[in-house]
Amino acid sequence: MSQATAAVLPASLTDILDMTAADRQAVDALIRSRLSSDIVLVNQISEYIIGGGGKRLRPLVHLLAARAAGYQGRDHLQVAAIIEFIHTATLLHDDVVDESSRRRGKETAHQVWGNAASVLVGDFLYSRSFQMMVEIDRMAVMKILADTTNTIAEGEVLQLMQMGNADLTENDYFRVISDKTACLFAASARLGGVLADAVPDRCETLARFGLLLGQAFQIADDVLDYRADDQALGKSLGDDLAEGKVTLPLILAMARAETTQRELLQGMIAEGGNKSLAQACQIMSDTSALDDALNRARGLASEARRCLDELPPSPERTALAVLSDYAVDRSL
Repeated sequence: MSQATAAVLPASLTDILDMTAADRQAVDALIRSRLSSDIVLVNQISEYIIGGGGKRLRPLVHLLAARAAGYQGRDHLQVAAIIEFIHTATLLHDDVVDESSRRRGKETAHQVWGNAASVLVGDFLYSRSFQMMVEIDRMAVMKILADTTNTIAEGEVLQLMQMGNADLTENDYFRVISDKTACLFAASARLGGVLADAVPDRCETLARFGLLLGQAFQIADDVLDYRADDQALGKSLGDDLAEGKVTLPLILAMARAETTQRELLQGMIAEGGNKSLAQACQIMSDTSALDDALNRARGLASEARRCLDELPPSPERTALAVLSDYAVDRSL
């Protein structure tokens, strides 16, 4: 049953969190119960990253999509926990590969416990998520999550191959963010329809919504890497450039910059580090790269909202539309 009445529609992320409080608390309890292991280090690292904050947007998308599609059962709670476990595992592995020092405003797990422990606990979370999939005993759910996990892994490898590649095209960039980030948003939304036994077209619509939402979210993140303050970002400003990671703002800037500016950016990408971050930000300002990348994200978010027109009106549908806005504007 919907946790909000039609008379009170959510208008902000806070409203959404309030209307889904009961489901989210149930998911949190399930997450903590299924994190339990006889191995103390597994418990320590899992709790460190799971309990480290974050809005848990992917599970939230699933909870809302399931209710918006008419689902009345309880399996959406377990699917939401599985989604969070998969996402958390990717974070543990990502931070090792990227050599990131901060995540959500604190030290990354590999900085505290080392690379080996972080990778192995990430593996534990993946395997635990698959145990939980089997318990649901729905082949469609298992197939979507298994395929999505594989796609994420491919996206990770593709991004690794493209590190330091100043010639990365927009098409290549969108392939990376679609595989690495947006596909889990898409699966989260699609699974809401699957649990509700929605017709295939509606499941596809939900998946399309999630994909566009995830793309918009990632582009906005990539803009914030050059524009936000460290505290708001939860990591060090300019980390992408320091890692040689080419994102949409850089692609747009290099396409528009003067020869000397473009050569400077190419050198920074190849060498890594962010000692010339201020110069890079200035070039992006001169070329309107950050504003235009953010406008691209807004366009994707608008397209995502239009997908929702195919769903019956409900507070949950409205909440999904608000999440589309939040993906681009984190002040909502």
